[in-house]
Amino acid sequence: MRGHIVKRSKDSYTVVVSLGRDPVTRKPKQHWQSVKGTKKDAERLLSETLNSLDKGGFVKPTAKTVAEFLNQWLKDYATDHVRPRTFQRYQGIIRCHLIPTLGSIPLTRLQPSHIQACHAKALQSRKDGKGGTLTAKSVLQHHRVLSEALSHALKMGLVARNVAQAVDPPKPVNREMRSLDSFGVQTFLEATKGTIYYPVFHLDVYTGLRRSEILGLRWRDVNLLMATLSVVQVLHRLPGGKTVFLEPKTAKGRRSVSLSPNAVLSLKAHREQQEMLRAMRGSALSEDDMVFSQPDGSPLKPDTVSHAFIAIARKAGLGAVRLHDLRHTHATLMLQQGVHPKIVQERLGHANIAITLV
Repeated sequence: MRGHIVKRSKDSYTVVVSLGRDPVTRKPKQHWQSVKGTKKDAERLLSETLNSLDKGGFVKPTAKTVAEFLNQWLKDYATDHVRPRTFQRYQGIIRCHLIPTLGSIPLTRLQPSHIQACHAKALQSRKDGKGGTLTAKSVLQHHRVLSEALSHALKMGLVARNVAQAVDPPKPVNREMRSLDSFGVQTFLEATKGTIYYPVFHLDVYTGLRRSEILGLRWRDVNLLMATLSVVQVLHRLPGGKTVFLEPKTAKGRRSVSLSPNAVLSLKAHREQQEMLRAMRGSALSEDDMVFSQPDGSPLKPDTVSHAFIAIARKAGLGAVRLHDLRHTHATLMLQQGVHPKIVQERLGHANIAITLV
């Protein structure tokens, strides 16, 4: 007999399933699992367990909870397999959102219905104003982190399937990208003149680099004679204030970008200003120094740069534009000038051309 049901009390049953013989002792092995409910509930569990055994997907239930697994996954896997900034985001999502709602559930008992209810509760909290301000985009990120962790659990044989893949996560409404026209670009650049951020925003407009790419530039990465720059590292600031320099995420991200005459002139003027300030301090500018930095040479803070952009744009009457919109502006202006989309894609470091044409 492969399996049978033992009645324990009025509403309690035990499902007993044969797992064959121990390869060492040759003694019979059995899996016992209690069921609170009716005999039909026990019969259903027996059928599901036997079906899992037939398909090779049976995992013996353990007492390990979702919280215990996620914390272990962060420590043993995510620490070494994702970038520091990504790890910080994963850690925040797991400890602030996933564990409070799903953490007490045994890992092998986690069901799609649990995850679906978790998503619905998070979105409802935003609608009624009670307990949070999560957007559909945030909940989607939570779902992706959970699914990635459960995929690892599946590989390790801790679960029989990734139940997150059976759940339809919420679909966020993508924020419409804005771009400035030529007049808007000139209006914005005029408004930035006289600020320490003018060379940063000027280079952004004329290259379309990401914020992290611009702030990660060193003078060794810029060739003013050949009018090119190389994207070889990016700058990120982690929660807690630590600044890290990393390689671009993808091979497309590591690239050479040609500079327009205007961009070259702006960078030359900026370098001369830096050299003068260093000379006043009794030091010299090094090729290893950051292109854009604080007066003491320390890196600019990414959020400070973004906040400065928003303030200047609003003061110039340009409305609700973001720093990232300068990247979209650069792409739009190039496409309008007849530049082939493939060239624009490579210039921006997009993984595929579909992103460029959005």
